[in-house]
Amino acid sequence: MIELKNLHKRLGGRDILKGLSVKVPKGMNFVLMGPSGTGKSVTLKHVIGIFKPDLGSVHVDGQDVPAMDRKQLMALRKRMGYLFQNGALINWLSVADNVALPLKEHSQLSRSEVDDRVHEVLKLVGMDHAGKQEPPEISGGMKLRAGLARALVTNPEYVLYDEPNAGLDPIISEQIHELIGEVRDRLSVTGLIVTHSRACATQCGDRIGILEAGKLAVEGSVDEITASDHPLARAFMGQGSD
Repeated sequence: MIELKNLHKRLGGRDILKGLSVKVPKGMNFVLMGPSGTGKSVTLKHVIGIFKPDLGSVHVDGQDVPAMDRKQLMALRKRMGYLFQNGALINWLSVADNVALPLKEHSQLSRSEVDDRVHEVLKLVGMDHAGKQEPPEISGGMKLRAGLARALVTNPEYVLYDEPNAGLDPIISEQIHELIGEVRDRLSVTGLIVTHSRACATQCGDRIGILEAGKLAVEGSVDEITASDHPLARAFMGQGSD
């Protein structure tokens, strides 16, 4: 379980998080929504230990993330995958080599074992035909699929998703949403997703929390948030949202 309690963070002279508390139980996709600048991506960086809170606590399976030393953080990150916006692939490496990077850097697997695992996760995300291509040769949706394969290649228990459908058309977005749900269901992966998208939240999420002024303004199941009278819930869940 991921648990954040009373999280505060000040960056660039501005208070970003001001008492954020979130629980993400195992096996669930939790979606964080909110206007730009409310701390969604900053929250992910606290979970993975890039940022330390000014106040409050961050625990993953009972482990105190801010108190971890470098070795402990590396061990934690091996249990987590991170899907960056737009996939964040390295343009001069093939898709397969991009996916293989975490294994080459953090495992003792042989070359053949790495190749087998890379093929396995590329097949899972529908990209097994594109391993030899380079990022400039593939579409935005394919880049995101490859990024998800890279996030999954170490068999993580958790995946953090940063705007997983940003810049994608509705059809490709829906395919990505289905894939995120499949990752949860088939691999029992726990997800923390930040997004602006109503479609992403409702199709991927088990619970949704909406941020305002650095903390959760409203939280609930998809049905509860969709039916909520809270102004932010109505704004993000309105029929006009993508």
